[in-house]
Amino acid sequence: MTPPTTPPPLHPARRDAGTTRRDVVSFVRRGERLTPSRRDSWDRLSPEYVLDPPRGERDTLPADGARLDLEEVFGRRAELVVEVGSGLGENIVAAATAHPERDHLGVEVYLPGLAQTLSRVEKAEHPRNLRLLPLDAQRALPAMLPEASISELWVYFADPWPKARHHKRRLINPPFLDAVLPLLAPGGHLRLATDWAQYAHHMRRRLDDRPELELVHPDGPRPEGVSSDGVPEGMATTGWAPRYGGRVKTSFEAKGMQAGRLIWDLAYRRL
Repeated sequence: MTPPTTPPPLHPARRDAGTTRRDVVSFVRRGERLTPSRRDSWDRLSPEYVLDPPRGERDTLPADGARLDLEEVFGRRAELVVEVGSGLGENIVAAATAHPERDHLGVEVYLPGLAQTLSRVEKAEHPRNLRLLPLDAQRALPAMLPEASISELWVYFADPWPKARHHKRRLINPPFLDAVLPLLAPGGHLRLATDWAQYAHHMRRRLDDRPELELVHPDGPRPEGVSSDGVPEGMATTGWAPRYGGRVKTSFEAKGMQAGRLIWDLAYRRL
């Protein structure tokens, strides 16, 4: 698999002959221009760190038959941690640096976020156990990874899509869970966090119903304090996780706290 030497196309979809399937996605690609420093990081480091599989009907989808050979990608066999929506790279780079015994894959379609992650990679002295995949996680991961290949799956501060008409765009919904949960190894962990109480409530309803998952902290209390966005009626009072020690405070979390919102953590184990 040849890494890209230039950024991927900056348009959201390829204009094929009228046959492109328009799935509901949880992301919107905006403002893909790079600052000079991010462009420099991309040009120098993307060949080594950003995977570039053959593309399918859109530039965020893999071509049919595209696969990730993890042993080839990382040069070894090790536990795999995947972060869906790795953003600006704060968590995935810190995790790769702190845990050289594990391999780490950040899945992110936002080009400036990928370039900023590469800048962090350089400051972290080039961890060898990290790669980035610029594709739609819901469609790419089940097509490219074998079942039970992920030991930890992280979804931190995903877009809450607060308007009711946009709830179908929320990442934590049955299509995404149906796609990625088979990839989680038995005993593997799904870790999530959000600063939106309504989205936390939504995640609990979707995830608690999954028979292949169990709460890691069934008696864990909900966060203390008053949330500026209001806690929805019927919010679970237990089952919340303490802050995961491997999760660093990102810019998204800091903005939520500054706005007076509580941070809701969840942890599930694959049965």
